[in-house]
Amino acid sequence: MLISRSRFPCILSIGQNILTHYPRCYSTTASNKQSTAAKAFEGKEDEEIWFGLEQEFTLFNLDQRTPLGWPKNGVPNRPQGPYYCSAGPENSFGRAVVDAMYRACLFAGIEVSGTNGEVMPGQQEYQVGPCVGIDAADQLYMSRYILQRVCEEFQVYCTLHPKPIVEGDWNGAGMHTNVSTKTMREAGGISEIKKAIYKLAAKHQEHIAVYGEGNELRLTGKFETASIDQFSFGVANRGASVRIGRDTEAEGCGYFEDRRPSSNADPYLVTGKIMATIMEDVEVPEVAALNRAEA
Repeated sequence: MLISRSRFPCILSIGQNILTHYPRCYSTTASNKQSTAAKAFEGKEDEEIWFGLEQEFTLFNLDQRTPLGWPKNGVPNRPQGPYYCSAGPENSFGRAVVDAMYRACLFAGIEVSGTNGEVMPGQQEYQVGPCVGIDAADQLYMSRYILQRVCEEFQVYCTLHPKPIVEGDWNGAGMHTNVSTKTMREAGGISEIKKAIYKLAAKHQEHIAVYGEGNELRLTGKFETASIDQFSFGVANRGASVRIGRDTEAEGCGYFEDRRPSSNADPYLVTGKIMATIMEDVEVPEVAALNRAEA
């Protein structure tokens, strides 16, 4: 029996309407990823785990071939670089879509904490969280629906494919996942962060298996990614599988960022898998951090 536990106010149509999210239910069928994730969080409320999910996506014209800001049947006359967190009509493409999306999300009670233009022209990002436990996945799923509805209004095509442009030197799209437990946020929490990272390293391929489709096209070791075949971590290193921020290193506590999930990853699978892995009471080998010069 499906029982909705997620209800969001809706600004997308006239009247007092509610967006209802049904995947969270009592059914334990294999297709119910929400139920699977719920088991990973069950009984661990004292951990107060926070997730911050960075949802990247790419906007296309309705031909589904030409990203916003690209010439038809061509490529931009400038390489990527000036488009990231940019301003100006020659750099930023799709801001109106993102602004409308985040306003609709805020009205719905979704904890959107930021937006930015991404590295490839036509690519955008918004962040959901930090949210506690499974609520992060609930909110991200609904935000994706709202994004699609907003794209209808602007008559643009949105894809979550992790590598929509495979030819040329262009970044892919991910769903970087920021993670922090109560212990990690307390003094000395950096040691807990590293223990969690070592556990993630030991199950690298298990995580890759649930981190989205087409991710092998994105995780090449280039364009701010690590290789899909090898786990790595480092401080302030965008080329690592998992990144520790400079502030976290300096303060000795905080969070870590798993940069492996693709933009089309199921947030229930991602957050549930991370929770299950880092909560295991197991001994695993330590992993050497990437040289800071490689950051």
